[in-house]
Amino acid sequence: MLDPSSSEEESDGIVEEESKEAMAPQAGSRISPSRTSESSGGLAPSSSRSSARPTSPSPSAASEEKEDLEKLQREEEDRKKKLQLYVFVMRCVAYPFNAKQPTDMARRQQKITKQQLQQTKDRFQAFLNGDTQIVADEAFINAVQSYYEVFLKSDRVAKMVQSGGFSATDFRDVFKRHIEKRVRSLPEIDGLSKETVLSSWMAKFDTIYRGDEDPRKAQQRMTASAASELILSKDQLYEMFQNILGIKKFEHQLLYQACQLDNLDEQAAQIRRELDGRLQMADQIARGGKFPKFMSKEMEAMYIEELKSSVNQLMANLESMPVSKGGEFKLQKLKRGHNTSIIDMGQEDENTLSKSDVVLSFTLEVVIMEVQGLKSLAPNRIVYCTMEVEGGEKLQTDQAEASKPTWGTQGDFTTTHPLPAVKVKLFTESTGVLALEDKELGRVVLHPTPNSPKQSELHKMTVTKACPDQDLKIKLAIRMDKPQNMKHCGYLWAFGKNVWKRWKKRFFVLVQVSQYTFAMCSYREKKSEPQELLQLDGYTVDYSDPQPGLDGGRAFFNAVKEGDTVIFASDDEQDRILWVQAMYRATGQSHKPVPPTQVQKLNSKGGASAQMDAPISQFYADRAQKHGMDEFISANPCSFDHASLFEMGWFSPGQVFVLDEYCARNGVRGCHRHLCYLRDLLERAESGAIIDPTLLHYSFAFCASHVHGNRPDGLSTVKVDEKERFEDIKERLRVILENQIVNFRYCFPFGRPEGALKATLSLLERVLMKDIVTPVPPEEVKGVIRKCLEQAAQLNYQRITEYAKIEENVGRLVTPAKKLEETIRLAELVIEVLQQNQEHHAEAFAWWTDLMVEHAENFLALYAIDMDAALEIQSPESWDSFPLFQLLNDFLRTDYHLCNGKFHKHLQDLYAPLVVRYVDLMESSIAQSIHKGFDRESWEPVNNGSGTSEDLFWKLDALQTFIRDLHWPEEEFAKHLESRIQLMSSNMIENCVKRTRMAFESKLTKSSKSTDFRISPTLCTMFNVMVDAKDQSAKLCAMEMGQEKQFHSQIDELIEESVKDMIQLLVAKFVAILEGVLAKISRYDEGTLFSSFLSFTVKAASKYVDVPKPGMDVADGYVTFVRHSQDMLRDKVNEEVYIERLFDQWYTATMNLLGTWLTERMDQQLHVYQLKILIRITKKKYRDFRLQGVLDSTLNSKMYDTVRNRLTLEEATASVREGGMQGISMKDSDEEDEEDD
Repeated sequence: MLDPSSSEEESDGIVEEESKEAMAPQAGSRISPSRTSESSGGLAPSSSRSSARPTSPSPSAASEEKEDLEKLQREEEDRKKKLQLYVFVMRCVAYPFNAKQPTDMARRQQKITKQQLQQTKDRFQAFLNGDTQIVADEAFINAVQSYYEVFLKSDRVAKMVQSGGFSATDFRDVFKRHIEKRVRSLPEIDGLSKETVLSSWMAKFDTIYRGDEDPRKAQQRMTASAASELILSKDQLYEMFQNILGIKKFEHQLLYQACQLDNLDEQAAQIRRELDGRLQMADQIARGGKFPKFMSKEMEAMYIEELKSSVNQLMANLESMPVSKGGEFKLQKLKRGHNTSIIDMGQEDENTLSKSDVVLSFTLEVVIMEVQGLKSLAPNRIVYCTMEVEGGEKLQTDQAEASKPTWGTQGDFTTTHPLPAVKVKLFTESTGVLALEDKELGRVVLHPTPNSPKQSELHKMTVTKACPDQDLKIKLAIRMDKPQNMKHCGYLWAFGKNVWKRWKKRFFVLVQVSQYTFAMCSYREKKSEPQELLQLDGYTVDYSDPQPGLDGGRAFFNAVKEGDTVIFASDDEQDRILWVQAMYRATGQSHKPVPPTQVQKLNSKGGASAQMDAPISQFYADRAQKHGMDEFISANPCSFDHASLFEMGWFSPGQVFVLDEYCARNGVRGCHRHLCYLRDLLERAESGAIIDPTLLHYSFAFCASHVHGNRPDGLSTVKVDEKERFEDIKERLRVILENQIVNFRYCFPFGRPEGALKATLSLLERVLMKDIVTPVPPEEVKGVIRKCLEQAAQLNYQRITEYAKIEENVGRLVTPAKKLEETIRLAELVIEVLQQNQEHHAEAFAWWTDLMVEHAENFLALYAIDMDAALEIQSPESWDSFPLFQLLNDFLRTDYHLCNGKFHKHLQDLYAPLVVRYVDLMESSIAQSIHKGFDRESWEPVNNGSGTSEDLFWKLDALQTFIRDLHWPEEEFAKHLESRIQLMSSNMIENCVKRTRMAFESKLTKSSKSTDFRISPTLCTMFNVMVDAKDQSAKLCAMEMGQEKQFHSQIDELIEESVKDMIQLLVAKFVAILEGVLAKISRYDEGTLFSSFLSFTVKAASKYVDVPKPGMDVADGYVTFVRHSQDMLRDKVNEEVYIERLFDQWYTATMNLLGTWLTERMDQQLHVYQLKILIRITKKKYRDFRLQGVLDSTLNSKMYDTVRNRLTLEEATASVREGGMQGISMKDSDEEDEEDD
């Protein structure tokens, strides 16, 4: 989720003009131009400028000049407001003691700009066009194509990017979710897991998204955009607010130096003065009775207590701050005050400090450089120095020769004496044998102070009597560090009533005991405790004129308290100014002392120059006054209405830190702050910006808690203004939230920002609460959301109709086909919308699933109006609308909530008559095509059957597939349709079978009965029709067991009977042909006249010519017929079972016929020609049918054995009688095999 916080560091992707326009409202503070100068604490434009009104020559010119003057006045007033505001902000940045910068901030993602969106589109388009070097498979390309079309080109995404609600992470997450479904649907590949595929695809996506950009540059840009999330330094905060408020650099420098922002003591003193002023303001309100309007009269007294309590808490926070001497402020070391005791700084009976409370600790560094003027000692004599601080240890330097007495040795000491005594002595080694100690040559005693020079200096030593060198000097460097709680020190003349009762010069130290306790202490040399001290609480310091009768001191100032006055004097003007400034910071007084030199300068209108000995802070103050900044620096913060001056807007973490400090320091009420924040956010939301509902929720909850008296910030008073503004914002927020829910597809496209819709619903529920304790009734929340979703349905449908350009056809004639095409396209969009709602938004509405179902039904009901209108104009003879039903039904039946819902039932009611009528017409059409087709059937083989049968089975299969693909949701009607289709298929197949059998019988009847008969392809086609009919019946008529017996078994029995009859008819044909052959050879029967005549003729003719063997042509013709028939049947008929059954019956019937024929001639001897023909036919038949796979049990039947035995016997008889069979025998032989081949 994108945090709507945005600072100028994040705007590097936006053009300069846009960032300048949005700088103030985005980056934090916002100056309201409607505020008057009175409400801003008297920041009014100059009266001289407003009074300068030139004479205008005409009314129009006068009007224009007046407008220009007013414009200049408004600009000047606005500039002053910004400068004054910047002064207050600078002080908050310089010394924060309430707020601290957050360190656990959530990472904010980089938002996508319009330019980046277009660049991303171009990169993905380049990939799809093949203009990149990225290698990808077809599945990935299809996924990118879908992502590009559905997501990147979406208008909703473009609007979201324009409002700043999309990040690069959102783009990546949407693609990841998009491809996860695709990858899961892919088949498993050995050795390649789907996680690997996902990782590979995401890596390619990142490559496409990044394009040719250097990843290091992208990282640098991300680092720069995240600058507002870092813990900012003071300089960064100053620069940020300069950009926000339009403050120039030189103005910042003037204000910075004049306000002494680098002096933490001055800032702490400023805070003390501000808090004291707030206490006085509270007392004035209590005395004058000028209270704001509260919800009840009793709150007025509570308001005063709250003001004092808040100031006391700030005082406690300030008191808990460590006393430091300066340096860079460490935000991590900030600690909020957790004191349970309230410090009332208005009390007069503060605890008196004791002398032990102001004991200081000093660190001294003593560096001995060299000794000069040592002439009396021999050059090789050894000399050294010792150093000590009074009351401390003694240190010694290294030894050196008298010719070169240099050391550079440093000694470190710690003391509690503000005026310590540092003793340095020079020694030389004694040469005497009995000498016990070295001889001292000279010494020097110094009394350094923290103000003493830090560089090395020559000091004249006090020489001993033993040293003849009287001009002995030593070069020393003494550095005395100032403790943290020492604010100033130096010599002053002082005189008071209770302390320092004698006008005398003393060494004074200004000591800070705590943030609110300071003491002026005088010390003597070598003493750690002060001789006398003055606790500065309640005193006011100021410059004064020289006092008569007091000799000593040149520049006077005093500290005054009721009943007491202490007079001080310094030796120079600069020292006086420094003392007065230090004491001014310590006393916390509201009056700021003005040096007499500055007063003289003001009185002389700049004619006099500042004294050369004025401190640098005075120089910067003069510069600020010269540029008109003094009024902003010296302005009393307590006199400003900070709530109206500093309005809250959107903030980065660094700005929030400053704002927290500002509001706490200047007493801006938390409810007012959050109300202003909400108002600003709502204004942006109303203008189309994307607002994080979490921000709205937090501020609204705070205000609601405050208004209903739950004291979220410790305030129990509620202003009438706060109550009224809260109710107004509550109503505005409710309207905005409801509008966002109505536009949930467009405010939160593709479920982005993540969790925003769910948070919006939660916030709406909170807004609907009457108070913060009583939860809103669930039915009330449900009613509001139901109303929103009803409007959302209308809005969403209106948007997709506009997208589909349906409305463009209004007012002009549209063909039914075109209207149906548009309706189907619209249905696809409707389904896409509902699927996206389920995928991206259903989780947010998890508590109101039934409302989302109602929303979907309302959405579909709007579509139903257009769908019904499109179907009404369709022709009754047109069936082009069924794809629309299949499209909608396939989606609805898989949705648990929408299946058999209102729209689904309406769809069924609409299409049920069409389906019934379609089936009726198809049944009539198929029946007619069967009748006409078989009448004109040529029985040419087509696929698995004839042309008519193929057409029939295709139509039946297509009709059944159509009904099955309808997936009719109502179970009873679906079973009815299925049963009817099965019954119709059964009847049609039965009709086809009967017509085929009749055609088969007719074809056989008309065919020849001689050996010239050939099995035609048409007869095989008829067999194949039967085979195909059996196969199709198993598919078209197979249903549940009860109906299967009714339809499928019946048609199977009919087919089997028909095939059986066809086989019998064909076998009968084969038998009849064999009977014709046997009839021909019956003429050779023994005892007939024809037989004797033929035998005589053949014998006589054979003496002169080669007479052919009688009867071989008959045998060969029959054998050829059999073989041709077998080959044709085997090659053309598709069912092996039917062929085997036919061959078995054929073989058995013809063998029975031969046996019967031979049996009838049992008493007769076969003619040799009869014998030859029968032997050839029998042997060939046996051999051929065996090759065709007829079983041995069938081949070697009893009838075959009878025929074989009879022919074998006749063969033996003929061999004896005729002298041989001329190579024809019942025995198998290789020669015969060769003849067969």
